[in-house]
Amino acid sequence: MSVGIIVGSQWGDEGKGKIVDILSEKYEIVVRYQGGANAGHTVEIGDKKFILHLIPSGILREDVICVIGNGVVIDPKALLDEIKQLEDLGINIKGRLFISHNAHLIMPYHKLLDSISESGTSKIGTTGRGIGPCYIDKYARSGIRIVDLLDKKVLEEKIRCNIDEKNNLLKKIYNHSELNVDEIIKEYLDFDDQIDEYITDTTHFIHNALDEGRSILLEGAQGTLLDVDHGTYPYVTSSNPTSGGACTGSGIPPTKITSVVGIVKAYTTRVGLGPFPTELLDETGEKLRKIGAEFGATTGRPRRCGWYDAFLVNYSRMINGIERAAITKLDVLSSFEEIKVCVGYEINGKKLKSFPTDLNRLSNVTPIYETLPGWNEDISTAKTYEELPWRAKDYLLFMSQTSGFEIGIVSVGPKRDQTIEL
Repeated sequence: MSVGIIVGSQWGDEGKGKIVDILSEKYEIVVRYQGGANAGHTVEIGDKKFILHLIPSGILREDVICVIGNGVVIDPKALLDEIKQLEDLGINIKGRLFISHNAHLIMPYHKLLDSISESGTSKIGTTGRGIGPCYIDKYARSGIRIVDLLDKKVLEEKIRCNIDEKNNLLKKIYNHSELNVDEIIKEYLDFDDQIDEYITDTTHFIHNALDEGRSILLEGAQGTLLDVDHGTYPYVTSSNPTSGGACTGSGIPPTKITSVVGIVKAYTTRVGLGPFPTELLDETGEKLRKIGAEFGATTGRPRRCGWYDAFLVNYSRMINGIERAAITKLDVLSSFEEIKVCVGYEINGKKLKSFPTDLNRLSNVTPIYETLPGWNEDISTAKTYEELPWRAKDYLLFMSQTSGFEIGIVSVGPKRDQTIEL
């Protein structure tokens, strides 16, 4: 039995979708354990590009069963659109997708409140998909779950109660028009009719699979530095993308986990607000963005770009228990004469011993760099490690040594076949 966890090791957008697709060939079940439609996992197979937001990337392997776990917050429209998109592309969903009855639903008022919040003065840089407000209601114990769809009377009572409260807030605090409760009730009853066949007790399903010795891969969204507990708070997501969140978001106990693989981009990017020590606000940063096509799969927003931060990733390795890593977008660095790697931080000339997650200190660090020569050679067609230029190998070795992990996979392009397994 193998139970692996895939985690993003930076601020998200590390290329988890492609790596989950690659690794899914070796697993029977793939489980998404947190986040919502604010994530965008891109997989390219041949001339087709798939962008997934809620459904695990394993769905593109025809023999893999996919589970949306209890830790995920689900936008009905986004889920139905995604199912239709996959079916239109010839991907069979029936009998392969299971949705936890304990997963919480994103409601129209969650999106509206998210949008209002981001238009104010206390911006976080969210995607506006209602993720944060949905998690707020979850922990306030007033959320609406998938299981509530199964009892129309209970569902209607909960929606009416919640919308009375939200309409009061919208009208008196935000001077906004009220929501139509009857329209929302009808929308979610229609949603139930369309997804009823997918709803199951996924925790029970997963544990039966464990008893049968089946292999399971746990897929997170976002990245470690966006974790609400261990990330660069307050500029974080509203859940736990770290390996610990995989257990709470799926119902699998820690004693069953056999491996944790970190997905690590060969440089660093970030979307939204918050400190970014190695950010490049110059032509080099723009070059990284252009070559790497660094625009959000969900929002289309340009990503902030910077050099690889080994000090940050070392923190991520410690938090998640990462022993092996998959390096993505190594090909993006192929045209740089020199490549810098951040190996530490200092404040006022004093080197820091540990990564600072508090806003004030992280905003005031000075990165300590080491410079490596670039390889100035196209590596996008390399099929084996031996085919890589020696300077590219040196860069990978330096990443491994400074971040404390072994490298198991190297991605040299966006397509499935542009992957080297070590």
